[in-house]
Amino acid sequence: MAEPAKKVAQQTEDRLESLAETVRKKFDKVTEGTYRDRIIAGRFAEEGDHGGDTGRAETEQRKQD
Repeated sequence: MAEPAKKVAQQTEDRLESLAETVRKKFDKVTEGTYRDRIIAGRFAEEGDHGGDTGRAETEQRKQD
């Protein structure tokens, strides 16, 4: 009885590995040339855009007062 259980477990593992690979490929295809590439290229980092968390800092300062 242990041998059929091992076979089923191996088949399940193989299917899950195949599914994971398929999901990775589809995710890469969907995100290719979009958000991921813009981040890598640094397109979101504009020259004068260094104070992105000023609203948060102001809120924290108000809490301390």
